[in-house]
This record gives sequence, structure tokens and C-alpha cells, in this order.
Amino acid sequence: MTSQTPTNPLGSMPARDRNRIFGGLMLIGLGVLFLAGQFIQAHWTGLLILPLLSAMFLLWGLFTRNGGLLVPGGILGGIGLGTYLTSGPFVEASSTVQGGVFMLAFAAGWALITLLSFAIGCVQWWPVIPSGIMAFIGVALLAGGGWMQALEWLGKLWPLILIAIGASILLRRAQK
Repeated sequence: MTSQTPTNPLGSMPARDRNRIFGGLMLIGLGVLFLAGQFIQAHWTGLLILPLLSAMFLLWGLFTRNGGLLVPGGILGGIGLGTYLTSGPFVEASSTVQGGVFMLAFAAGWALITLLSFAIGCVQWWPVIPSGIMAFIGVALLAGGGWMQALEWLGKLWPLILIAIGASILLRRAQK
């Protein structure tokens, strides 16, 4: 008796067919969500839209091995988590704390893009940059004090980065 490994029926399917299946399922899911939202009058139903959209994009991206779909999934997931946290557990917190919590949740959504890209074999490192910037801003908002001063100075001096990049491009071109 030989043991057979289970096969993934979606794995042998052409990418076009997998995208059609997940696109159709996504539209059906959205339709069900919006239809239910008309009949279920609860304050939490609005909080479900972004996380469900995120889950749809992330699952679609993972099953079709399309890294591009992980981007809206991660972004919507971070915004959805931030929205939930600032309107739920941190609703009574100061606006600075809420801003810090939101930025950390948003940063986590960007980091999720990179983490899940490992699962599909198409590693994307670029989302670490916005994730790191947002995480720094979130930590600065939560920590206050010197962190806020550093954030204020960075907010004033960031154009220097653009100047340095522009000068680097011009100097590199002049050397060729």
C-alpha cells in the first residue's frame, strides 16, 4: 500500500482559472457582506469590512501565488486593525495614544506583506521601508518626550533625503 500525498487542486490549475475562481468568490463574499450590512444594524458590522477585504486579498494572493495581491491585503489589514483598536480597546485613550496605536497597527499590515511573500516564494522587501517608518512614528507618539522631538526634527529635515538622492543621481550620471 503506497501513501499518496494530497494534491492541491488549485495548484494544477492555470493561473487565469485560479484568478477567476478567487475573483468570483471575492465578489460573492462582498455581496453577502454588503447585503447582510443592510439588515444587521450593529455598530461592529462596519468594522468587519476592512478585515474581510484584507482576508480576501491575502487568501487570493496566497492561493494564486500572486505577490501583488498581498499588498492591498496587508494595507487593508493594517488599517482595519488600527480602526478596530482605536474604536474598541483604545477608544478612551488620548488622540496621541490612538495615533500611535493606529500607526503601529498600520506598520504591522505592511510588515505582513513581507512575511507572507516568503510563503509564496516571491519575497518582497520594499514594504519593510514604510513599515519601519510607520512603526517609528507610532513608537514616537506612544513614548512622547524626546521621541516626539526627534519626530518633529525628522518632519522638518526629510526633504534633505530627497536632495541627497537627487544629487547622487546627478553625480552618478556625470561620472559616466
